Amino acid sequence: MEVNPPKQDHLLALKVMRLTKPTLFTNIPVTCEEKDLPGDLFNQLMRDDPSTVNGAEILMLGEMLTLPQNFGNIFLGETFSSYISVHNDSNQVVKDILVKADLQTSSQRLNLSASNAAVAELKPDCCIDDVIHHEVKEIGTHILVCAVSYTTQGGEKMYFRKFFKFQVLKPLDVKTKFYNAESDLNSVTDEVFLEAQIQNITTSPMFMEKVSLEPSIMYSVTELNSVNQAGECVSTFGSRAYLQPMDTRQYLYCLKPKKEFAEKAGIIKGVTVIGKLDIVWKTNLGERGRLQTSQLQRMAPGYGDVRLSLEAIPDTVNLEEPFHITCKITNCSERTMDLVLEMYNTNSIHWCGISGRQLGKLHPSSSLCLALTLLSSVQGLQSVSGLRLTDTFLKRTYEYDDIAQVCVVSSAIKVES
Repeated sequence: MEVNPPKQDHLLALKVMRLTKPTLFTNIPVTCEEKDLPGDLFNQLMRDDPSTVNGAEILMLGEMLTLPQNFGNIFLGETFSSYISVHNDSNQVVKDILVKADLQTSSQRLNLSASNAAVAELKPDCCIDDVIHHEVKEIGTHILVCAVSYTTQGGEKMYFRKFFKFQVLKPLDVKTKFYNAESDLNSVTDEVFLEAQIQNITTSPMFMEKVSLEPSIMYSVTELNSVNQAGECVSTFGSRAYLQPMDTRQYLYCLKPKKEFAEKAGIIKGVTVIGKLDIVWKTNLGERGRLQTSQLQRMAPGYGDVRLSLEAIPDTVNLEEPFHITCKITNCSERTMDLVLEMYNTNSIHWCGISGRQLGKLHPSSSLCLALTLLSSVQGLQSVSGLRLTDTFLKRTYEYDDIAQVCVVSSAIKVES
């Protein structure tokens, strides 16, 4: 059984305090009706209270600031500040005083001391003061380790430590979603839309100072979080950027591959790095916090060797009347293809044209556009299916069903555009 050694009296005293801004004083009103026994006594006391606001005594508003009474909450992304004071409580001069402050997390130990040089001597009733700052970048338990070493007048070397444990909480819940947009005829590659859902999971409102996306070198980004009103760019969230507790906002960004990468790779494949979100906010009396997410990654859609996309298709067509669509075929492989187009009718959609048509050779990363004609024999929402592309070199067939949907109406119904 281990026995703790007896506590040794030291000549120096160590005090550690967290530095935070004060909070607004809230008054708890006590009122009663005039016909009650106290009469107007409670109201008069509130009017005479210097901490209340004149004319709004019963609204719990205060004109004073109050110092924090406890350690308070520390959130990820905020700056932890602490005041460290070493005081000589003895009546003798102490020499070679060294104060060291380390912050221990679950993954690392950081030295926060402003100076690692020892103080030559400290006279009675004198102190050594230091202020440390650290931007919190990890969630979980943090331990502030303060160590003091010194030498007495008799030449005895003394040493002691104190530990201060606190928890770092998560201020925001950030979720991301990716949406792939089909490219048009003039685009080299597809655009990617990123939706970022940010929720305030603290107990106090936040002022969202900045929410931006820092793209990787492969992409350029356009923010879609504002609208143009009377020639002025206005935020979609209004003039006030406050995010109340447990509220969520959606931020939208459009990313487009840069020309040099698109031309080099044709279509970006595999896992690509999109970028990272940079979020800056303020709480209470202006305390600033900042979070940067890790690099967001996106799995590029797999199109196989041959990609078929629609360039033009009507939303509504008339029953048993031909309509036209425009398809774009892109060679996503690294070899030249010799393609043959085949068209198969379904129960509702019928192709008008020659099946088995030769499309010719299609080189890697090249595209061609086809104008096709169809006819529907059934009303309602119908699916366009039945296209087949065959590579005569490898004798490989690529099937394309449920390419798109069209609304088929009776020709007697007038369709308004």
